[in-house]
Amino acid sequence: MTDPQPLASAAGAVDNEAFAFVQMLAAELSRGPVELPSFPDAAIKVRKVLADDEVSIDSVQKAVGSEAALAARIMQMANSAALNRSGRVVQDLKAAIARIGFNLVRSAALVFAMSQMRKAQQLEPVRHLLQAHWQRSNKVAAFCHLVARKFTTVNPDTALLAGLLHGVGRLYIISRMSKHPRLFANPVAFAAIERDWSEKISTALLQNWGLDGAVLEAIGNHQDLARQHEGPADLSDVLTLAVLLASFHEYPGSLEINLQNVSAVQKMRIDREAIDQMIAESAEELATLQAALSG
Repeated sequence: MTDPQPLASAAGAVDNEAFAFVQMLAAELSRGPVELPSFPDAAIKVRKVLADDEVSIDSVQKAVGSEAALAARIMQMANSAALNRSGRVVQDLKAAIARIGFNLVRSAALVFAMSQMRKAQQLEPVRHLLQAHWQRSNKVAAFCHLVARKFTTVNPDTALLAGLLHGVGRLYIISRMSKHPRLFANPVAFAAIERDWSEKISTALLQNWGLDGAVLEAIGNHQDLARQHEGPADLSDVLTLAVLLASFHEYPGSLEINLQNVSAVQKMRIDREAIDQMIAESAEELATLQAALSG
């Protein structure tokens, strides 16, 4: 029979480490502006430039052009099937920025930052978690863009940004867990910390980045499947449906069950047939947009 004392001691050690970890998170949030670790200078520069509502396209081009990998990412996005409806290829950075707009430049800067973050040596122990999280965020973002354009009047570019950012609090927690291997190996402890802290950290990060209030609101609302509101479908509804599609679209039976009684689906007045048709008709668009976001 297994001796319960070592098991109890191990559980106690995890509890103590979890307590210390959440104390660290609380301290970081209370100190002021929160930033993701290993966030590259070029991405910070773009973010600061775009914080000015009167910024010129030349200023944005200068900020983007300071980092070749970021400029290449914007060119790839501008020429992707999802964002290049005309089929005409752009070959210079200014034209690419003009085509995709500042919201998607902000998204491209985030994609670039995440690609650099995953390469950071200090985050090696959690690299596979970062990669899995980012792939899922890309999938949600691609569905956000598609759902917004097909079924609502919500700006698809804003929807894409909300999809990319909806799990940024979890990303922060993963990055901090690289120095806490006991927690990293304990899924119950990790789930509890994520449940209690992801939204707080997401809010702190996005406020620091000066994000649009609608994006903040959508990220805060999207898990409420019974949410009711006046007027047409909004960004929160788009994000709710996109998360469900990203999770279950490859499993038709599960998708059918999980779409039942979801207020966002009812607000858009769509059914399973309409969703299947959207996915079938937009398979190339989804694939190319995910590739452009893959970092």
